[in-house]
Amino acid sequence: MRRTSASLVAGALVAALAWASSPSSPAVALDPSAGVADLTQDINQILSDSRLTIARAGVVVKSAQTGEDLYATDAGKLLTPASNTKLFTSTAAVETLGLDYRFPTTVLNAGRKLGSVLTGDLVLRGTGDPTMLAEDYDALAKEVAAAGIKLVTGKLVADDTWFDGQRLGNDWAWDDETAYYAAPISALTASPDTDYDAGSVIVAVAPEGGKVKVTTTPDTDYLKIVNKATVGSETDVLIERQHGTRTVVITGTVAGSYQEWVAVDDPTAYASSLFRASLAAHGVKVLGPTVTGATPAGARKLAEHESMTLGELLVPFMKLSNNIHAEILTKAMGREVANQGTWAAGLKVSTDFARANGVQVINMRDGSGLSRRDGFSPSSIVQLLSAVRSKPWFSTWYDSLPIAGNSERFVGGTLRSRMANTPAANNVRGKTGSLTGVTALSGYVTSADGEPLIFSVMLNQYLSGSPKDIEDKIAIRLAQFSRATPVDAPAQLRAADNATAGDLECSWTKPVEC
Repeated sequence: MRRTSASLVAGALVAALAWASSPSSPAVALDPSAGVADLTQDINQILSDSRLTIARAGVVVKSAQTGEDLYATDAGKLLTPASNTKLFTSTAAVETLGLDYRFPTTVLNAGRKLGSVLTGDLVLRGTGDPTMLAEDYDALAKEVAAAGIKLVTGKLVADDTWFDGQRLGNDWAWDDETAYYAAPISALTASPDTDYDAGSVIVAVAPEGGKVKVTTTPDTDYLKIVNKATVGSETDVLIERQHGTRTVVITGTVAGSYQEWVAVDDPTAYASSLFRASLAAHGVKVLGPTVTGATPAGARKLAEHESMTLGELLVPFMKLSNNIHAEILTKAMGREVANQGTWAAGLKVSTDFARANGVQVINMRDGSGLSRRDGFSPSSIVQLLSAVRSKPWFSTWYDSLPIAGNSERFVGGTLRSRMANTPAANNVRGKTGSLTGVTALSGYVTSADGEPLIFSVMLNQYLSGSPKDIEDKIAIRLAQFSRATPVDAPAQLRAADNATAGDLECSWTKPVEC
């Protein structure tokens, strides 16, 4: 994991201190009405934006210190949350699995070893580790070779039975199938990078010698590349996997280096192909084919790799809003609680956790928020964010939330380019959410009086470009909220006018600025 220097996070520390104390701390005696009327007026003004005339907007602001509702509009209405769904998935996962939870990936001997020959099958068994890289599979292969095995007479068995065989989530759009943010879910998978985009391959193009050269990360022949691109004066290229196949077709013109993250069709086959290639590189020959199946009884462990802890995984998961992490954790929860690695079992765990913590309006169809049938109310999100403050794991989870205006990628995350140089910078910690026609921002902010606030802003069914700047204006206004001191609200609202806005999570489109 990447680490940040103290100087990068020092600005966030001041805001974090307000959340370090228990929510049961004695409330400071404050005038309950001073300043609240102005806050209400200002938020109403922000929400009067013409882009929201035909849209739906739900907003709730609550004092974490007094429990007082400071602002609410359509607080109980069911709205599409997009990636705000990850607030529920992540908290349920930490509660259910624990911060020390790890995903093991194991190689087992399902035959008899006679000298350098393994008579029987070699098994690769996964439990969903989204952080497995090609180098990790190579390390497992190296251990097999180090055990003295040079020949496997049987098959390479890929055991992905820890999860069920349903690869794509409920209600996911068919045209997202090849997008890395909607990659298939399997107990055996691989990532091409340390963002841990499991189930995808980076396909890169560049001009070389008058032709377009294609490379992949990791280096793999799993995908069939059909290169129809030509060198041109500008880069206007499409890299796309054909529906339901392993074939990636590249068309257009290439003037410079360019790359795309492409979801594979079958993560189990992809991961086992990487492992098989590594076995060969280390001098281990497998005579039989690669098949899928359960590990036979009595198989003996040859090698094992364990992932980072869940507490560490929270950082790339939440900072970069990684959909695949959310879905893997959902199935892992189902396996842990009901011995069923399914969406149904995992979503029941998340829903039960939410309801046990006072959440009323909730409809979860997946763990990431890709489903447009996911639904929460702003008040339900605020209730969850309030309830988890008393959990022993809260500080670790809170630190995984993106921080507004902090340019360090694994600190600011999806908020790194928003609200910079405003009172919300290094103060607001929240979860973003974006789909076409949907945007949301929910989280925590410390007021100008040092009062911790909890908020949720959900905007649905707009036809304009993304109105993320409206979320930013509300968050900035909350950072300036004072119960007694007048606030120059118009000046603060103008500060948000240059907020970066896009129709999707910036990490989903992988731009340089995210």
